[in-house]
Amino acid sequence: MLKPAFILLGFTFLVIHSSASPTHKKKPKKPVIVWQPSHQTDTGKDFSEAATCGAIVDAAMKTKPKLNEHKVWSLGVTGLHHADSGSNTVIAHTTAIADGKLSGYAYELKAANKLNPEVFIAVHNNGGTKRNAVWGYIHYGDKFEAENRVLAGRLVKAICAAVGMEDRGVLLDSTTGRNDYRCKSTGKLSFYSLDENINTAPYRLLLEIGDNAASRDILTDPAKQQKIGEAIKLELVKWLEERK
Repeated sequence: MLKPAFILLGFTFLVIHSSASPTHKKKPKKPVIVWQPSHQTDTGKDFSEAATCGAIVDAAMKTKPKLNEHKVWSLGVTGLHHADSGSNTVIAHTTAIADGKLSGYAYELKAANKLNPEVFIAVHNNGGTKRNAVWGYIHYGDKFEAENRVLAGRLVKAICAAVGMEDRGVLLDSTTGRNDYRCKSTGKLSFYSLDENINTAPYRLLLEIGDNAASRDILTDPAKQQKIGEAIKLELVKWLEERK
C-alpha cells in the first residue's frame, strides 16, 4: 500500500503536468479566393486576352502570402461551347446549352461555387476604348454592392500605381449597355459571372485591365504582368487583414 506522502506527490505531479500542457487551438481557416482569368483568345490580331489575363492571375497566385486560392478556367477544356471565346454578357455564350454542352462561363462558375469562395475576382482586358486605363465592375443591386465597390476601387488604384495606367473608377455591370444577359432579381443588364443568382461568393468583382491596343506593350510584357498580379494580390491581402 502506498503511503499518503506518495499519493499526495503523485497527485501534485498530475496537477502540475496537466496545467503545463499546451492548449492546441485550431488555426482559423484561410478565406477561399477564386480567380477567373478571361478565356477569350479571339481578342485582336496577335493578342490573346486569355494569355495576358492568365499570366496576371498566375503572378497574383504566386505572390506571397499564400492564401487558399484557386483558378477557374475553361481554356482547353473539352466538351464545352465557347470555352475559349464569347462574352460574359451574352446569353448565348453563358446560360445557353448548345448541343447538350455547357458554356465555358457556366463551367467556370460551377467550379467556383463548389469551392465556396469568399472573394471572386475576374480578370479581363478591355478593347476599343483607346485608353490605357483600368476599370472595376461590380454587380448592381445586391447587399454587398457597397463593400464590393470599395474592394474593386482599391484593386484598380493598386494596378494603376504599379504600372502607370489611368484609373477609370468602379462601374456597375448594369451600365455597359452591350449585353443581353439580365439578372433575374433586378431585371437589369448584368455580367453573368457577377450575378448573385449565379455566383455564390459574397465579394465578387471584375477587373478590366488595360486596352488590347492602347495598353498592348504593358499587357504583353511579362515583367508588367508580374507587377500587376503582385499589386492585386498585396492590396487584396491588406483588405482581408483589415476585415479581421
